[in-house]
Amino acid sequence: MVDLSPCACGSGLRRLRCCGLDAAGLSPPGASAVLAPLLAEAEAALAAGETETAAGKTRQALELAPGWEEALILLFRICRATGQHEAAEALIRRVVTLNPNHFWATNELTLLLLAKGALAEAELHARNAVRIAPQNAQAHNLMGLALTEANRPLVGEYHYRRVLELAQGEEPVTLANLAWNLKTQGRMAEARALYQRSMALKPDVPQTILGYAKLEEADRQFTRALELLDLAERLLPANSSLQLVRATILARLKRHEEALALLDRPGEESLGPSELSEKGRLLDAMGRHDEAFACFRQGKARALELGAPRYMAAAAAEMAARLQGFFTARRLKTLPVAARRPDTPQPVFILGFPRSGTTLIEQTLSVHPQIAAGDELPFINDITALMPRLFASPLTYPEALAELWMGDQRDGLEELRDYYLNRARKAGLFREGAAFFTDKMPLNETHLGLIALLFPESPVIHVLRHPLDVVLSAYSNHLTHGYFCAAELESIAQHYVLIAGLVAHYRENVPARYLALRYEDMVNGQEREVRNLLDFIGVGFDPRCLAFEENTRYARTASYAQVTEKLYDRSRYRYRAYLSHLAPAVEILRPVITRLGYEI
Repeated sequence: MVDLSPCACGSGLRRLRCCGLDAAGLSPPGASAVLAPLLAEAEAALAAGETETAAGKTRQALELAPGWEEALILLFRICRATGQHEAAEALIRRVVTLNPNHFWATNELTLLLLAKGALAEAELHARNAVRIAPQNAQAHNLMGLALTEANRPLVGEYHYRRVLELAQGEEPVTLANLAWNLKTQGRMAEARALYQRSMALKPDVPQTILGYAKLEEADRQFTRALELLDLAERLLPANSSLQLVRATILARLKRHEEALALLDRPGEESLGPSELSEKGRLLDAMGRHDEAFACFRQGKARALELGAPRYMAAAAAEMAARLQGFFTARRLKTLPVAARRPDTPQPVFILGFPRSGTTLIEQTLSVHPQIAAGDELPFINDITALMPRLFASPLTYPEALAELWMGDQRDGLEELRDYYLNRARKAGLFREGAAFFTDKMPLNETHLGLIALLFPESPVIHVLRHPLDVVLSAYSNHLTHGYFCAAELESIAQHYVLIAGLVAHYRENVPARYLALRYEDMVNGQEREVRNLLDFIGVGFDPRCLAFEENTRYARTASYAQVTEKLYDRSRYRYRAYLSHLAPAVEILRPVITRLGYEI
């Protein structure tokens, strides 16, 4: 029986001619030449503004020649222009699959993936774009974008500078992109100078002005940031992104009513996910908790409507089960551990679920002259992907660690350790006089077993906070860590429970230099906890660590604004004002709350 069902992606093609296509049965490329007049009619219709006619004729062509590259690209353009994002992505993916060396299609797919936050996959295609066209400025621009967004700005900087070399002249947009990259590295003065050069060359680019305003906001230059927003608004009146940044600045200035007025405008449906979450945080600061939670809920729903990924529950559960199955006390007794490298600074791992207080701890430690700030380093996660190839193993992580029993892989952990340290060196983390650098990648505790094998002597600080406070804070922000668990309230709680169970398993089976630190204890007794923390790491007490808010480095996380204020207690047990709204999460979290020694 012939399958006539339409494809779920929304392309308008039959499933068997779209996402269910068997590429092995496609005709040779030249066989579609006879259909060229039909595609020409489709292109003419599109040029005349007859979008439906153009789409219909293109689908006819693809029904007869489903692998025809030009027809796929034309239907992609139509779907993208008409807001059919899922169909557009499916179509351009097919072009790249059928022709991996198609630079334009690779470029378009990479940009789509960057826009939806699929950074790991975007980087894969950006790398392929450079392989296809190593002397192409746009290929290096893609790599710069992908690596900067993936929190690898030092390597991203290299690719932006290659764009400027290849362009053989000053490109204002690239200068602005490089400025944003340097801003994420905390190099504010250099970034500011680049924004000024970019605006001198091309003063009417709203996104450049907006990026410059965000730089000044992050650097606490609020007056200048507001001036830049005034300039941008003349070019883009009532633009939602501009209003959001202005509201953020006003909120940091404690002008909550003014900030709320910007977001509380008629036509609520026009607010995007970030605006709704920002509005919710403003309402929270004003004590209007029911309204705040409604905004958080709307923001999450709007993000899902716009195609944000849902929690990958099955993949997360499978990984946790495999990690628990591999990292057992019995097996670890038979595995080697990497020796400490005495010639380089050592990592201090700050573990914790997103929004648990890890940024506070990093800002506290990185004031110390012997501790450099590393921020959210992806190196451990990268090693999990690299491991099978390096070990020439048919297995994936963690099972690929079984290769360490082989004679030719007995030094494998040292190679992985050196990979991590070399990446840290290239990222500029080996600061003069520093014996340590921080790594606070959220949810690195997922890989606590691997960390213990690679760096058995490194301090591991696990930041704990009341689970309901963590879940509420994650719900009020848009995060991608943890298999996209922050998409919904219940999935945040589910992933918290999953990771808490995994950490409990590690604590029973994996020897590590581990310290649990409660956020609430830091708030109640800052000096006591800081002294204990520094003593655990092995450095002397420095009173400057008690004034982390004076740390001028830019923290590249959602907490960047909070850590510029003195330690406060208003976020401690914040969940209490939202307890009725958190009811679905409470039942999921209750066993973990009790096990961690918290109460509701």
